[in-house]
Amino acid sequence: MAVWNPWHGCKKISPGCMNCYVYRRDAEFGKDSSIVTRTASFDLPVKRDRKREYKLQPERECVYTCMTSDFFLEEADAWRAKAWEMIRERSDLQFVIITKRIHRFDVGLPEDWRDGYNNVTICCTCENQNRADYRLPIFMELPIKHRMIIHEPMLERINIRSYLSMGKIEQVTCGGESGYEARICDFAWILNTKQQCMEYDIPFWFKQTGSRFKKGNKVYTIERKNQMRQAEKAGVNYRV
Repeated sequence: MAVWNPWHGCKKISPGCMNCYVYRRDAEFGKDSSIVTRTASFDLPVKRDRKREYKLQPERECVYTCMTSDFFLEEADAWRAKAWEMIRERSDLQFVIITKRIHRFDVGLPEDWRDGYNNVTICCTCENQNRADYRLPIFMELPIKHRMIIHEPMLERINIRSYLSMGKIEQVTCGGESGYEARICDFAWILNTKQQCMEYDIPFWFKQTGSRFKKGNKVYTIERKNQMRQAEKAGVNYRV
């Protein structure tokens, strides 16, 4: 996948942030992840080579955006308008934006957004029932063409049937938490979410097990390099 990080750094706002991988990785280099800065890759979507062709070509499926921050972070308000401009210019690319700040979605939204850009998918992260019940009602009412729900890190069983029944969600993704301090991800929660998706014929993707994965009465410790592979081996994806 292609990744575009226009800014780096974030502020923790909910339980899912506790063991943030960005904080963990930055700490290895003595870097403070709470300091938000614009990156050298800020204009990546519109950078051109010597032939005046875009360096970032639509050969990959998606451009995952702001993976070391949050696109709707308050500290990035001054930069977001320009980021939207680049997204609009590169209508040939498919941008995926994952956020825990869906309540700030309309801050600095482009005037021509209307019911959404065709090349933008917004993914609302809900790590537990509390955050699902807060974020998803907001999410479902926003003018967005392509929506996904992400339970990552998934911290408990989550009921999202009332939101899936609205016919607006294109996919649900689940995953555990990585790192040495990772909290347990229970396979029973994953299967429960898959069942909900099957009831409404919505694609479901079990992305990764996380470092501490519970199946039945046993908790397994899984190395980071094997977490996606083990999730795939589980064979529980639906329409993905």
